[in-house]
Amino acid sequence: MAERREAGFTLIEIMVALAVFSLAVLALLRVETLTVRGAATVDTVMLARIVAGNVAAEAVTDARAPAIGRATGTEANGGRRWRWQRDVAGTPDPSVVRIDVAVADERGTIQARTVAVRRARPGEV
Repeated sequence: MAERREAGFTLIEIMVALAVFSLAVLALLRVETLTVRGAATVDTVMLARIVAGNVAAEAVTDARAPAIGRATGTEANGGRRWRWQRDVAGTPDPSVVRIDVAVADERGTIQARTVAVRRARPGEV
């Protein structure tokens, strides 16, 4: 009698294939988690940069130059509350001031910084 051999996979081959497949799925889930977390970080940083730009633009365009020293405040943007800190300091040129703005999230972590300059006294040439 001729020996009949059936074509197909053995149990060990199926178990190895399942192990390889599960490792691939776990790697894809990790990549997706990192992508979502990265997108949230980008969103937070972009909103913080907008707030920092707004605070700096207000200080630069105000009719009166901001006083030398530190000012703090909060601003709502993107459905979140942001805390900002504005430091105004003199420069080697007495007619120009430097404005440093830092913006922190709800946890107090600084998410954005910006620097601007403006005339210390409007109307000066």
